[in-house]
Amino acid sequence: MSNTLKCISPIDGSVFAERPVVSKDDAFTAVGRAKKAGKDWAARPIAERIRLVRAGVACLGEMTDEVVPELAHMMGRPVRYGGEFRGVNERASYMADIAEETLKPLVIEDSTAFQRRIEREPVGVVLVIAPWNYPYMTAINTVAPALIAGNTVILKHSTQTLLVGERMVQAFTKAGVPADVFQNLFLNHDTTAALIAAKSFGFVNFTGSVGGGRAIEQAAAGTFTGVGLELGGKDPGYVMEDANLDAAVDTLIDGAMFNSGQCCCGIERIYVTASLFDDFVKKAVEIVSGYKLGNPLDPQTTLGPMANVRFATEVRNQTAEALAMGAKPLIDPALFPQDDGGAFLMPQILIGVSHDMRVMRDESFGPVVGIMKVKDDEEAISLMNDSDFGLTASLWTRDLARAAAIGRRIETGTVFMNRADYLDPGLCWTGCKDTGRGAALSSLGYLSLTRPKSYHLKMPS
Repeated sequence: MSNTLKCISPIDGSVFAERPVVSKDDAFTAVGRAKKAGKDWAARPIAERIRLVRAGVACLGEMTDEVVPELAHMMGRPVRYGGEFRGVNERASYMADIAEETLKPLVIEDSTAFQRRIEREPVGVVLVIAPWNYPYMTAINTVAPALIAGNTVILKHSTQTLLVGERMVQAFTKAGVPADVFQNLFLNHDTTAALIAAKSFGFVNFTGSVGGGRAIEQAAAGTFTGVGLELGGKDPGYVMEDANLDAAVDTLIDGAMFNSGQCCCGIERIYVTASLFDDFVKKAVEIVSGYKLGNPLDPQTTLGPMANVRFATEVRNQTAEALAMGAKPLIDPALFPQDDGGAFLMPQILIGVSHDMRVMRDESFGPVVGIMKVKDDEEAISLMNDSDFGLTASLWTRDLARAAAIGRRIETGTVFMNRADYLDPGLCWTGCKDTGRGAALSSLGYLSLTRPKSYHLKMPS
């Protein structure tokens, strides 16, 4: 196994960054430092921890001018869309705002006879294994509340976004968070598994593939370590006959194509009522045909390369299989001569699709979307549930009661009405089925990062 991690830029296939892998002994030593530092960190007043986390986020925001082109080099997002600071700040700020109220003791009785209450204590060292597609926002989902709750954090970031962990730790250390409280480690899979199996952590948060999630669970088996997993997705959109058609097309197609389709809660399949189907498809084709595929460092580029050639290859394979089974492509390849057969992949809309095709069932995670005509709510619900995944579902209607009723029947973690592809930090971020387990953000996000301790104190007679 290589002792070096290399970030291969999707722009030109060059090595953009590389870092040596931390040895197993050094990794265990780092965890030991984190455990030792945790005692002092947890003893600090929560207001001080909140202040330091807010300051760390602010320092990270000051790096935006460097971070934006760095992300373009590492994972291909066009610079025109800026960095992720707005989302990072929104999520961290919300979790900071609710922390004291959420984490305060739950008092059952406070009388002259008894004090009975439930307090919440940090779980210890939290391991965050973050993905490359939104590398800062996905990491901050756990990093901020974990630190605020009094835990120490070890961050292992994706090799594709190798420099993100360094950036985050640099910012938080500059803000005053002690070095051993928040550490970035360049770990390989074997060392990561060994750390988990050795009960090094009080909680492990992983965002990534289904296979990766299984590996985390297997490493944690028998350790009773808490695990939070956000894995694959195949999020559907359903457009009903009373929908605002223009808004539905604009939002769902953007949800399918933004970031080259590499969004955790991106739209991967769309179901449209028969009366709106033709108009929806026509408008969708007009939007996608106007994209500019190209170098993400060019401000005119609206669609950059996929983060890795192998990701683009999977999308091409799914698309080719669908075409062989009778699907019809609607986007003209002549509009996207920049498609090089490698990481630069043209967007595509498919009709004539069915659930016999992988493109409608397996996670694509790329700029392709299938659109199907449906006759009624029952058919749409059946198709939306015909998936191994369940992260979000987007419903388009003017009828709130109808959307809520349909939402209750969909196997998903979040139900959207008239919006899509958004993470609200005030709501629990969760999934079902092969999308994983656990709850991030919102007040529930603190539950995984703390443990309850009950106090039953009887006053002397």
